[in-house]
Amino acid sequence: MNTQHFKYALEVEKTGSITQAAENLFMGQPNLSKSIKELEDTLGIEIFKRTSRGVVPTDKGQEFLRYARNILSQIDEMQSICRDKDPDMQSFNVCVPRGSYASVAAREFVASLDDGKPIDVNLGETTSIDGVNMVSDGIFNLGVIRYQTQYEPYFADFCRDKGLKCETVWEFESLALMSEKHPLAERSKLSLSDFAPYVEITHGDCNVPYINVAQTENLSLNLSSKKVVNLYKGTSPFLMLSTMTSSFMWVSPMPESILARYGLVQKECDAPAHKYKDVMITREGTKLSDLDRRFIDKLYEFKNMVAFGRLYN
Repeated sequence: MNTQHFKYALEVEKTGSITQAAENLFMGQPNLSKSIKELEDTLGIEIFKRTSRGVVPTDKGQEFLRYARNILSQIDEMQSICRDKDPDMQSFNVCVPRGSYASVAAREFVASLDDGKPIDVNLGETTSIDGVNMVSDGIFNLGVIRYQTQYEPYFADFCRDKGLKCETVWEFESLALMSEKHPLAERSKLSLSDFAPYVEITHGDCNVPYINVAQTENLSLNLSSKKVVNLYKGTSPFLMLSTMTSSFMWVSPMPESILARYGLVQKECDAPAHKYKDVMITREGTKLSDLDRRFIDKLYEFKNMVAFGRLYN
């Protein structure tokens, strides 16, 4: 049995598309389809089925993919043991939500590493679904994901299906982040209706596992008007907010350093706001390194800074 085919199957599961998986793997779609068929014939089961949501695993397929993920993770660990490693190597990898106190904490932590010693760091700012997939696949050892609390059952099931362990970092109500030149920036009390004339900035690629986009929109609390600019990977929300001074974005509380750098302010809204949860994820059985633990300390340091700082400012 070719374990390379395991990687192919996991990529198809992650993307939900044979075409997209083939593109990500830099191979032709017919060759990928053939490899998946060979794997299914060897196992004697159907791993994937086509649905209105795309290509999804069957019940037996989900069970196989869990084993495949664990096998590949163990192979990586064995190869890691066999490699000659520099004892001074500072090796660390993590993925975090984009434009958040967690991403600031990650950058500050990496900047604190000893640049007089070897450094091997992988740092990613990702969507929650991508974060789950990449931690599960062993691309990142540690991750922080964010979701609205109303979607927690979906994300809990998704993480469990991927063989991940979860630990809550923080549950919070989002704030409105905007330019200090925004017409609402000087107001002390804000209600939802105050935001109706203005443009909302949001991440356009944040989805919920197991439900489609239409269902997500139906569950939305509709905090803003229909004036929306969707941002995708590689676009800085802070730069957009500081440039488009009539826009705003719902975010977690942010460090003062970010507000000062981009000329932004964060405002509370006198109405029920979106409630979010930040959750740390690792693969079951993962042993955290000293650097992992130091990063976690830094993460909680920044969380406490923005949480308690707002109480006493």
